[in-house]
Amino acid sequence: MMIIRPVTRDDKDALYELAGKAGIGFTSLPQNADLISQRIERMLTTWEGTATKAEKGYLFVLEDTALEKVVGVCGIESALGLDEPWYNYHVGTLAHASKALDIYTQMETLTLSNNHTGYSELCTLFLDPEYRHSKNGHLLSKARLLFIAQFQQHFSEKIIAEMRGVSDEQGYSPFWESLGRHFFTIDFSHADYLTGIGQKSFIAELMPKHPLYVNFLTPEAQEVIAQVHKNTLPARKILESEGMRYGGYIDIFDAGPTLEAYTSDLRVVKEMATWPVKITTDADVNHSLNEQLTPYMVSNQCYQGFRAIMVTPQFSGSHIILSQSQAKALNISAGEHICVAPLFSALKNKLTHHIKDIHHVAA
Repeated sequence: MMIIRPVTRDDKDALYELAGKAGIGFTSLPQNADLISQRIERMLTTWEGTATKAEKGYLFVLEDTALEKVVGVCGIESALGLDEPWYNYHVGTLAHASKALDIYTQMETLTLSNNHTGYSELCTLFLDPEYRHSKNGHLLSKARLLFIAQFQQHFSEKIIAEMRGVSDEQGYSPFWESLGRHFFTIDFSHADYLTGIGQKSFIAELMPKHPLYVNFLTPEAQEVIAQVHKNTLPARKILESEGMRYGGYIDIFDAGPTLEAYTSDLRVVKEMATWPVKITTDADVNHSLNEQLTPYMVSNQCYQGFRAIMVTPQFSGSHIILSQSQAKALNISAGEHICVAPLFSALKNKLTHHIKDIHHVAA
């Protein structure tokens, strides 16, 4: 079974291995054992309630319980830019006109911005390539939204997700070579690593403060603005299906797009419902996950002991039916309430019909 759960100290080696598989450009989880340990400790203080608002963050892992192996990671930062500036470029427009020459032009510009300060962020999403099947990627990305839906008081009214931009396996970034290198004179991979380990002061010290004309960049660099790395395209599509959109902001290093949304507008937040649980034997529950069955995300309602899995449950009267093994994975007992949301938006009507049936029975 695949389970989403909070990170623990015992996951350090697994995260280090995943960071190595992610490669250059995976800024939020550099392959550095000390930094991974520090990140885990910060996450634990968040759940314990001792972290400051600027420090608060959450890190979840996807575990294959059959092998007791961590195969994926995803995270949330509660509020960006409260302890040090959060930078990105805003893609804007400047108009130039001359009545005497009868000329009017519009040119795209890049302006250094801190406009997302205080926003929450979906981050650190990576799934082992061997597990990119059976909707595991959807569960890993969207389970965070189920957590946010339950505990909205810990997050901002707006949320963003920085998408990994275009670069190759050798660390060549067209956008960096055309822009960033002129100001930093270091390789993209080095700059990317420095930001990943928290050394971001050089951005403010060296980055130009005035708008830059996009037309001055090479054609290759212009083409990758707001485009994602080939391995990040599925992640972008998942978040867009949940209501997040590109709003004209890009990463200052690789030009990857920033997706954003009001937290209350996220599909999972709007469609989540709570159900009392009825538990039956494993033999009476179909555990298969295929295209003919309806997949749902379900989670317990525990903040510190959050657990989420993907199921194809049955609904009986006013209850959702789970197997003994599913209930054990969620650490719940019969009669307790769990949070339920369709894995895909097309299933909204089906869940709505179930809710209407419950209201009808109750009436």
